[in-house]
Amino acid sequence: MVGLFQHLLRMAAGVRYPGGDKKPGLPILMYHRVLAQPDPLQPEVPDAAWVNMQLALFAQSFNVLPLPEAVQMMRENRLPPRAMCLTFDDGYRDNHDVAMPLLRSHNIRATVFVASGFLGDGRIFNDTVVEAVRRLPSGTVDLRFAGMGIHPVGDLASRRALMGPLTQNIKYQKPEERAESCRRLQDLADSPLPDDLMMRPEHVQALHRQGIDIGGHTVNHPILALLDDVQARHEIEANRAYLRDLTGETPRTFAFPNGKPNRDYTKAQAQLVRQAGYEAAVSTAYGIANASQDLFELPRFVAIERTPLRMGARMLRVAKYQQPSVAQ
Repeated sequence: MVGLFQHLLRMAAGVRYPGGDKKPGLPILMYHRVLAQPDPLQPEVPDAAWVNMQLALFAQSFNVLPLPEAVQMMRENRLPPRAMCLTFDDGYRDNHDVAMPLLRSHNIRATVFVASGFLGDGRIFNDTVVEAVRRLPSGTVDLRFAGMGIHPVGDLASRRALMGPLTQNIKYQKPEERAESCRRLQDLADSPLPDDLMMRPEHVQALHRQGIDIGGHTVNHPILALLDDVQARHEIEANRAYLRDLTGETPRTFAFPNGKPNRDYTKAQAQLVRQAGYEAAVSTAYGIANASQDLFELPRFVAIERTPLRMGARMLRVAKYQQPSVAQ
């Protein structure tokens, strides 16, 4: 039954994602973390077993290509049938420890977009939110500094209910305000927050040696739309220069932090990425990429399905979304 499903999916995917000069769509999937084990506080974050299932499906049913190679082939109208790309954002340690062995076992090459300012013992703000909420003492917590008021905290459900709104509120604060909110939130926790969530420089180098494409993702993962041109240019160019010096290869592709067109970046910032020398950039607008789109606003989507049947259905369904949102 599984073999028949794989055969049918492969055939159907060839129709929905034709190759060559038929203007095929290119699905680009987005991951962040790949946990060794499920986390009850973050049930939406995939674990190794979940991702291994997806990779097995992709390896057997699609032609998984590195993003720079796929972009070049799409530009030249020579994408193979059933082409797709996999990307990982931010630079988490588990990309090296958990995801890389899985990718190697399925002979898949992916792109990892690295926010260079967090390598080592850094922590992106959303992880400060998660890990602080995990460690809040039971009782009530005053989150007025983050626009959240006073909330009860105790069981798992109450902590989950806090994380989404709290992350969203802090995300769109100005950089200095966001840093202060994270500091205050960290002070509320009843134990130290982890400082080993991100890769160290040598892990990025190891990924690169194993054939993983390293892409740019700014230095400090800001909302670029909140920065002026000088600040945004520095975030883009300094990150690229650091990764070039670290790996010996200049990054060719870039991912906008958070990535929603107009809200998180504008057409002006997309132009800054182009001027920095990148060949393409990806957003988080929902849809599939194609050669008629601006190569500096290619859409992506998250793979949330936990079974081969649902994942296969998602891949066929998303093929119709060929006009994603773009920045103005």
